[in-house]
Amino acid sequence: MVYRKLGRNSGNRKALFRSILTSFFKYGRIETTIIKAKEVASKSAHLITLAKQNDLHARHQVLAILNDKEVTKKLFEEIVPKYEGRQGGFTRIYRVGSRRGDAAEMAIIELI
Repeated sequence: MVYRKLGRNSGNRKALFRSILTSFFKYGRIETTIIKAKEVASKSAHLITLAKQNDLHARHQVLAILNDKEVTKKLFEEIVPKYEGRQGGFTRIYRVGSRRGDAAEMAIIELI
């Protein structure tokens, strides 16, 4: 499996993506750097596909990643039913330009 390290050690990277994924499913769209948005798109597709199984084991696996019961409930009850007939392509990434402070390329990622 190829993934981006983002200049962080594994624990910090795991915490970063848990936080970003939780916010992403909570609000439906977030603004972040392009590299993080691409990684979030991959990880969110995995979680949505896992949640499509709609059983207790899948719920526990998703909860182990998101660490928020309300967001996990929202994922299973509101988000996943929209994608029942869809095999992939759950997210859309828009480029929005550069960040003022460090000129990092920014993007908005949202659920379709």
